[in-house]
Amino acid sequence: MGKSEEEIQPLNPEDSLVEITTGEDSPKSKSPRHGHSTSKEVASAVTSSWVSRRFLSGCAVLFPLVVTVYVTWWFLTFFDNFFSPVYEALFGFHVFGLGFVTSMAFIFCTGVFVSSWLGSLLLQVGEWIIKKLPLVKHIYSAAKQVSAAVNPANETTQSFRECVLIRHPRNGEYAFGFITGSTLLQDVHGDVQLFSVYVPTNHIYVGDVFLLGKQDIIKVNLSVREGLEIVVSVGMALPQNLMSIQR
Repeated sequence: MGKSEEEIQPLNPEDSLVEITTGEDSPKSKSPRHGHSTSKEVASAVTSSWVSRRFLSGCAVLFPLVVTVYVTWWFLTFFDNFFSPVYEALFGFHVFGLGFVTSMAFIFCTGVFVSSWLGSLLLQVGEWIIKKLPLVKHIYSAAKQVSAAVNPANETTQSFRECVLIRHPRNGEYAFGFITGSTLLQDVHGDVQLFSVYVPTNHIYVGDVFLLGKQDIIKVNLSVREGLEIVVSVGMALPQNLMSIQR
């Protein structure tokens, strides 16, 4: 009542709103900074993904090359060390590869010699002596069974005769197997022919042996070599189509 009209000023809502909002960053003022941060994250993710793909592509290309070079070098060095000391003692110098060539020639000559009647006779005498030794005979017997699988001259005792499919480990699932032999189960109800099917579980020479009837074996259009390639390649060499055949 004692105040003049100039001292009493009405409150303007728009002025107070401007004062309140100007003390903080508005959403519009934040948007450029936030968009810049998002674009940096996207660019970083794209770059990281590109680098990862190119790195894995390089590993996929170099891995088989490195393994091939390493195995080849180990193979050469291993056989070269057999006869290289002999040449070094005779001539006083070492020539890399000369021992390897000599080793290959020695292996070839051994194969030619044991193919003759004299070599076969000496081999039989040697095996007879080895089989009389308590511990060595078991090691030699296992090693000979493995070598029989890769010996082309031993056609009567081929380890893997056919590549087949069997229902394993339960109905609806199949496993690759190799027929290694057959036997005759004699029963009061009659004789039943059973086939010995070897199913690899860890590489080639570790697995399970099943005795199955002919009706439980599915024969497919795969050779033994193709079946081995499928097992060694962990299924990557599997053909697109498999055909059940009657032999």
